[in-house]
Amino acid sequence: MIWLVVLSPILNSLQHQPSYKVMQRDTSKTVIAIIASIYFLWCAYDPSNAVFMHLINTPIHEAGHVFFRVLGEFMGIAGGSLFQIIVPIVFFGYFVWHKKPFSAAIVLFWVGNNFLDVYVYANDAVVMQLPLLSGVTGSEGGFHDWNYLLTETGLLRSTPTVAKILRFTGTIIIFWAIFGSIFYARKGEEIISDIEL
Repeated sequence: MIWLVVLSPILNSLQHQPSYKVMQRDTSKTVIAIIASIYFLWCAYDPSNAVFMHLINTPIHEAGHVFFRVLGEFMGIAGGSLFQIIVPIVFFGYFVWHKKPFSAAIVLFWVGNNFLDVYVYANDAVVMQLPLLSGVTGSEGGFHDWNYLLTETGLLRSTPTVAKILRFTGTIIIFWAIFGSIFYARKGEEIISDIEL
């Protein structure tokens, strides 16, 4: 049900495009959609090896701690994972609002990838073996966000379930992005020319 709410603006934008533009496939967009689909399917298959995207997502995660800190300790810690999911959703919403469904679908890959990135962190909450920014793992004394969050909420024993929900959500979003990017890889949506440099 939530997927219909999220994706309905994209589907509705199709109705506002002239039919001759909708029917013409754009080769470069199709190639971009296929490359993104292959890469992000690989990320969904093995989220812990999506190092390139993790390097992009980490500064956003860390900024989330700073921005959410004003809401208290729990939200300051949860803010890292929240912010790294919120930021790409904002970009997705921007493109939906401006009726750019192909661009929105490409950004949807990023949204899904962030759920997978958070999954890797959450899945490590009990064993705490991931290397953290401090250079040590949680089991070696580094602070582990998800160990704290799941302990505080009484869900530490449910770590596998929480992690599976995050991974499932990220994977489903990536499949929607694959569908959307290939479906909307059509002529009529300018990507670069709308930006004033």
